[in-house]
Parts: sequence; structure tokens; C-alpha cells
Amino acid sequence: MSYTITVFGLGFVGLTSALAFAENGHKVYGFDLDAHRVELINGGKLPFIEPGLDDALLRNIHGNFIVTDDAENSVRNSDFVFLCVGTPTGKNGEADLKYIYSAIDMFANVLHDGKHRVIVVKSTVPPSTTSERVIPYLSAQGLLPGDRFSVTNNPEFLREGKCWDDAINADRIVCGVEDHKGEEMLRSLYSRFNSPFFAVSLNTGEYIKYLSNTMLASMISYANEMSIIADAIGDIQIKEAFNILHMDRRWGGASMSSYVYPGCGYGGYCLPKDTAAMYAQSMSKGYEPLMLKNVIAINNMMPQSMAAKIMRVAKPSDKIGILGLSFKPGSDDVRDSTSAKIISLLLDAGYTNLIGFDPVANECFAREYNFAEVRYCENVQVIGDQSDVLVLVTAWEQFVGIDKKYPGKPIVDCRYFL
Repeated sequence: MSYTITVFGLGFVGLTSALAFAENGHKVYGFDLDAHRVELINGGKLPFIEPGLDDALLRNIHGNFIVTDDAENSVRNSDFVFLCVGTPTGKNGEADLKYIYSAIDMFANVLHDGKHRVIVVKSTVPPSTTSERVIPYLSAQGLLPGDRFSVTNNPEFLREGKCWDDAINADRIVCGVEDHKGEEMLRSLYSRFNSPFFAVSLNTGEYIKYLSNTMLASMISYANEMSIIADAIGDIQIKEAFNILHMDRRWGGASMSSYVYPGCGYGGYCLPKDTAAMYAQSMSKGYEPLMLKNVIAINNMMPQSMAAKIMRVAKPSDKIGILGLSFKPGSDDVRDSTSAKIISLLLDAGYTNLIGFDPVANECFAREYNFAEVRYCENVQVIGDQSDVLVLVTAWEQFVGIDKKYPGKPIVDCRYFL
């Protein structure tokens, strides 16, 4: 069966989800308040870099996928409403739901018309958010889930750089539900995806997402702390030690072993935000999660640890070249970038002769952080030739062998990559 869907928020999650549904034959309306983003999408261009998603946009824009500026009317014609808006970190680490509430306000009046719709919270929210905050918000407006609509959640498991494959060939689809009608409609919607479907309680649906992301963050912080211990002990080949660890058959060849590898901390949008939110949510329920507390603390200290390594080999007058500005290779996402944290620490310490290069993120980084002291290079050759000291922060394949190309130049490998 083909459905009509409205997706609120056309960022990484929303646009990917919208195009995945459109690719599977559903009619999808997309709504976003960012005029520049809407203009790009309507012109068949992605507002970020994602292999495969660019072609999917060209196949579906103005066909099964239409960007609309009339949210209320699109919801009136829809069977599903997906909320894919941002949930930024609040002052105490909690998830801020202001954008979810704002989206609901745009279509709440339509829910009185007698047509059964499924409202799907796809934004990442801590466990109990749908049941304790979203449903009460609707109820306060006289909108009670039941005969007229269902309220569900459907966490995403999309990797930046591989989101299109993750969306089309999902390894699992998890939906938090509380009524049979909502579960039935979601099962039907996802039947074309040929992926395992799990209907669980509302809290469980949200919890699974945080279980995944906090585990990944914990693996990263564990590896980073072990690398610091190795440095403290001395005469330990850290890169070799971790590579040999990954040869253990119990990993089963899983790529997840890559998270148990030292670097300079996790960044991007998801892991920092979700780990902080899970910590805050647990604290609000009366339990202090000591492991998560220390995962966050270790991650917060990693930029300082790397800056100290740099300052041990570089003088304030040296020209320092920062290799990699995005939070991970294969992406132009510079949110919570470790490079930005290291640069800030170096600037504070009087190291003002800084240059940077990233294969795709120079412009995004410059726009996001506005470091007046940093000059950006157009390629690896330029930054390699002009630097006195090189600092590898993002493990792009383009940087393989740079240590051999400049054998006499000090290189601080923050990712144990070379």
C-alpha cells in the first residue's frame, strides 16, 4: 500500500528518511524553515555531502518528493507525520524539545478532522520523552491519542557518509508504539523495506537508540583512556597494540571494532549530544550513571591531551598545519569538531600561526567557527609544504603516506592513523 507522508525537518535524518520513503513509492511532502536549504533541495542539490543521497534526490525531487511551504495542508493530506527536527542540548545536557513542540503547533488543528494519522517522533529523544512530554503536550491541547491519531517513535540508525545505504538496507527498524492501529500502519509503511521490524514500547524504542550511541561513545572513551595509560607507562606501541586486539576472533570481523581505537575524542552531532542527554535523563530519574559521567569526562579532556602533545613538539612561532577539520572522514559535518577544540586551545596558548585543510569541509569549518587567525589551504601539497609541524586530526585517506612524504617534519598523529 502506498501512503502519503509529511516530514518536518530536512536535515540529515529528515531528508534521508523522506527520500527513502519516496524511493519506495510513497508520496512525501518535506517541510523546513531554512529557506537556503529549501532552495538547494528544490534545485536538486544536497545541503551536505552524502554519497548516494545526491542521486536519490535527483530521482525523486518534484516527483514522489515535494518540498512544501504549507505544512498544515500537507499534513491534512497525509497518513503519517514524521518529526525529524533538531533536539539540541539544553543547559544541563538534556534534550531541548522546542522544535518538536513548534512543529506540532503547525499541524495540531488538523488532527480534529477525523482521519487517523500516525505521528512519528524520529528526532532522537531520551527514553520516556514520547510518553512523558510529547503526548502530554498534545493532551494539553485537547488532543488525546487513540481513535483520531497514534503517537509513536522510530529512532534512526544512520551513519554519516553511509546514510543512504543504511536507510534503504536497514539492518533493523525499531518503532515505539502504544496502540495496535499505529503499529499496524507502521508495519505496512515499512513492509517495502525488507528489513527486520521490531514493535516495542515507547520508552524501549527511544532507549534502543541511546543504548547504541552511548555504547559507541563508551568504546571510544575506553580506547582513548587506554592510550593515555599507555603513554604514561611508556614504550608501548599503541597503534600496533590496538590492531592486534582487533584480531581477536570474538570481534567476528565486525566493523564496530573500529570504535575501540584511540584518537582525539568523539565529535559530530549525535554522540556528544546523546551521551549528555542520557546522563541528564538518568540524573533526573534519581540515578547517577558513573560510567557515562566518566565517558563524557574522558572525551572532554582529549582535545587538551592532544594540544599538549602538539605543544611539546612545536614552538609558538611555528606554522602548524591542521590536517582534517570535519569530525570524521567522508563527511563535511564540523559540528563539535575536535579540530576546532584543538585550535582554540592552541590559540589560547599563543600559537597563532595556524593553517588548515580538509578535503571537503574547509568552507563549512570557516563558516561555523570563524577563526580569524586560521588560513585554509586548497590541497594536501600546500599545507604539507608550508607547515613546520603537521597535526593529523581527521583520518582522511588523502593523508595516507604524508609522514613518508615529509620524513623530516614533525607530525602529531592524533588518530594513530599513519
